Amino acid sequence: MSSEDREAQEDELLALASIYDGDEFRKAESVQGGETRIYLDLPQNFKIFVRGNSNECLQNSGFEYTICFLPPLVLNFELPPDYPSSSPPSFTLSGKWLSPTQLSALCKHLDNLWEEHRGSVVLFAWMQFLKEETLAYLNIVSPFELKMGFQKKVQRRTAQASPNTEVDFGGAVGPDADQEEVVDERAVQDVESLSSLIQEILDFDQAQQTKCFNSKLFLCNICFCEKLGSECMYFLECRHVYCKACLKDYFEIQIKDGQVQCLNCPEPKCTSVATPGQVKELVEAELFARYDRLLLQSTLDLMADVVYCPRPCCRLPVMQEPGGTMGICSSCNFAFCTLCRLTYHGVSPCKVTAEKLIELQNEYLQADEATRRFLEQRYGKRVIQKALEEMESKEWLEKNSKSCPCCGTPIQLLKFCSSTKAKEAKKLAWNSGLGSESG
Repeated sequence: MSSEDREAQEDELLALASIYDGDEFRKAESVQGGETRIYLDLPQNFKIFVRGNSNECLQNSGFEYTICFLPPLVLNFELPPDYPSSSPPSFTLSGKWLSPTQLSALCKHLDNLWEEHRGSVVLFAWMQFLKEETLAYLNIVSPFELKMGFQKKVQRRTAQASPNTEVDFGGAVGPDADQEEVVDERAVQDVESLSSLIQEILDFDQAQQTKCFNSKLFLCNICFCEKLGSECMYFLECRHVYCKACLKDYFEIQIKDGQVQCLNCPEPKCTSVATPGQVKELVEAELFARYDRLLLQSTLDLMADVVYCPRPCCRLPVMQEPGGTMGICSSCNFAFCTLCRLTYHGVSPCKVTAEKLIELQNEYLQADEATRRFLEQRYGKRVIQKALEEMESKEWLEKNSKSCPCCGTPIQLLKFCSSTKAKEAKKLAWNSGLGSESG
């Protein structure tokens, strides 16, 4: 190795280390080389999708998702002794979301860039091309279809190939497009299956979004303090951001009051709800257990086919058979009527207590025809009819009688409809009084 080549290599590696951080560039320890990770800048609302594949059992058939980040392209290189004076760097280019054909096209263009820069360092030009021009060079636009490539033929690029020849990768078409697909051995699609590729992309996108969020400053609209994203939390639906200290106090108050369904975004008129994972991150374990229990109970309460065992010592949820009225607790084996919560009584009507009878009267009078038929089936038509008659009797007695001051028995009030009868009654009473005095 000449001193000029060694100096050029050392200067280039030193310059790359100063330009890129440790996550983007790492120098190899044992050889003169390294690894670069190229993170591409995606346009806004960039979407990826996959089509159903008959050859692979894929649950995410027809899947489409909007992402902000894609996993990086990885360029591993080693500098030969006569670089940059004579030989180019040896390299491999790997990526999870590009097919082997597309990666081969990028490898070929890196070779072309070396031909243009022969005798000069080229690594920075390679990295700049991969970062800024990959999407345009491969004609990748949103929505982008994810595919698994299959290598039909492996060929290493040789010096005999024309440096201006391009490979068909979805946009530009080469002169040998009708021949068998050629894949460069330096191109590696580092992924096992389409299903695992989707999961890796989503996980990476979420991790990068979290990293960006944690490094920014946000204003909490509760305490009106500016804090780093690492000290804040946002609601997934509305993206409103608040500091974790304020949300912790807010969540604790709501959970202690039993309002587990009201962990909404504090923004007025916003209906976004905190996820259980967000609640678990902020509150203590004991309080989260209460939240989890109440949330489960409120969810079960909304299910029409779930009732609770009426025994005070049990109270476990019981699944109700469709169209039936019998529930059997799986814990205590108690068989009960799901309507009246008493011991199961078969086809006999449910027993009605005195307090329930008053509620039943009002409910029956205000109900529609379908509800009335249900109440008659549940309690029996005779029971309801008797309840209505008793209510009418009670109302009549309240209007037309008074209780005896001695025994409390209702006494009917006499009503006179004409003034003549009233005068006669008064005269009769007067005469009776005179007669008793003269006697």
